[in-house]
Amino acid sequence: MNKIVQIDNVSFHYHQHQQEPLLAVDEVSMSLERGKHTAVLGRNGSGKSTLARLVNALEQPDHGTILVAGLNTSDDKSIWEIRSTCGMVFQNPDNQIVGTTVEEDVAFGPENLGVEPSQIRKLVDESLARVGLADAAQRPPHLLSGGQKQKLAIAGILAMKPKCLILDESTAMLDPVSRNDFMRLVQTLIAVEGITVINITHHMEEVLLADQVYVMDHGKIIMTGSPAEIFEQVDQIKSLGLDVPVHMEITWELARLTGNQLKQLETAEWEGAVKAVERIISSDAANDVSTAKQDMQDFKSISNKSDYSNSNDSDSKEKVISVQNLTYTYNRGTSMAQEALSDVSFEINRGELFGIIGHSGSGKSTLIQHLNGLIRPQQGTVHVLGWSVSQNADVKKIRQKAGLLFQYPEHQLFEETVFQDIAFGPKRMGLDANEIDKRVLAAAEITGLSQEILERSPFELSGGQKRRVAIAGILAMKPEILILDEPAAGLDPAGRDEILSYAAQLREMGVTVILVSHSMEDIARLADRILVLRDGKIHACGKPQEVFVDESYLRQAGLSLPRAKAFLESVAMSFPEINTDFYTPETAVAELLRYKKDRRMQ
Repeated sequence: MNKIVQIDNVSFHYHQHQQEPLLAVDEVSMSLERGKHTAVLGRNGSGKSTLARLVNALEQPDHGTILVAGLNTSDDKSIWEIRSTCGMVFQNPDNQIVGTTVEEDVAFGPENLGVEPSQIRKLVDESLARVGLADAAQRPPHLLSGGQKQKLAIAGILAMKPKCLILDESTAMLDPVSRNDFMRLVQTLIAVEGITVINITHHMEEVLLADQVYVMDHGKIIMTGSPAEIFEQVDQIKSLGLDVPVHMEITWELARLTGNQLKQLETAEWEGAVKAVERIISSDAANDVSTAKQDMQDFKSISNKSDYSNSNDSDSKEKVISVQNLTYTYNRGTSMAQEALSDVSFEINRGELFGIIGHSGSGKSTLIQHLNGLIRPQQGTVHVLGWSVSQNADVKKIRQKAGLLFQYPEHQLFEETVFQDIAFGPKRMGLDANEIDKRVLAAAEITGLSQEILERSPFELSGGQKRRVAIAGILAMKPEILILDEPAAGLDPAGRDEILSYAAQLREMGVTVILVSHSMEDIARLADRILVLRDGKIHACGKPQEVFVDESYLRQAGLSLPRAKAFLESVAMSFPEINTDFYTPETAVAELLRYKKDRRMQ
């Protein structure tokens, strides 16, 4: 049988307390061939994860049938074999880590499958090596970073040797190099071992690796085709709140603005898109640059970090955070000692949006937890607004002024209603009822939470709404400093842009924002300055055009150039006069239009 997964007219509802059942999957049919790579796209709440759970028999269809390797997922007798066939890596790795050490966790699956102990040892070592965690075999999982936990979850599934691998946003917390390495491993597993892959992702570059793509919206499949065929429908993809790969978006927009026609599927590959841009730049189409004049002005009005006319001058701004010679070791003085930070020093200015990037496990989360006293310095000093995080009396003051939003901020919600959850912080500050109400409503307005949502339970909301509530709860305390740790991880492009727009809005309001992210694109377009960590040490620190210069140097820290800059650098191989210090598709197109116009006038 060539089909490993056959889905026929499947529907599924979630049953909610005192509410109408929620339709999550609506009459979906698809057929997946063995040894093929299928990508599933769609906004958060479109039904993608539910569909994955149905394939893995974690949920049962209300209607229709799902066959996995010929076995019906609704047959209780087949569930064990189905789950042995299909390994699933969930969005949040904490949900599937069970061992007390890294190697025990990886061994858990094979042990439950009855694999011989000698073979389990081999599988564990091989799987940990494949995800780059071989040196962490004896460490407790709770001491791993978010990205390392994600690698552990992936290793645990690989050790079970599944015939079908289901990835549900499983690279969301990985740094760019780790993500690329893992996707290369996936491609190798497909080519060498014939594994079937279902990849639910919001990383459009990953989608380009797939054989086929399904796009879901409101529980239905609304588009299907090859990656090139799907992404050529740029307007429709964007109308669904999704992105297209950066090189395709730049080429498509440049062609549209200059009146040039693209060949069918021409921009699917990076090299093809570069050649298309080179052709457009060299073209003398009658309606090219002149018709794009107003569009070019519109593009230039977009905030871009290669202009830097509004960047903070670190010599003239008030310092609100000072970190000097900070060193921190987990389990210091034990056999499990792990140095997380080593001699880290930097300062942050008032009103600055300060980015922190680095590979998974580089020390980013450990660092920011020092900034509001959740972790106290072992060596060195940390001062926030002039107060020391080493002093208990100062920490209370700091926490009223510096708000921290953790990875998966929805885990910070706990009250009965959204209103009560947002009000929790102001109440703890001892404010009166009128002031609390004002702050809650003001924070709700900034984050787009309606009165109807304020009266609901936070646990009934979508993932994106929960994050907005968590942010509102921090904003209601009117922090002078807001620290965001991967706030957009796992969100669809529209949700990501919405969350990050709050960061930009708060900076305009004078709030100092510290943003930790694995997205080079987000950091490059938003940050005034960027700190790069590598193995707990400072690898680089400066403005975006100072940090995003040498790709080989960035790769040493597990990072890469923003895709728009990398694409411009590819084009600049033929046209060296192009300025490559642009980090969004919009500003990259504006620079290409400028260059084309100047070239034509010469």
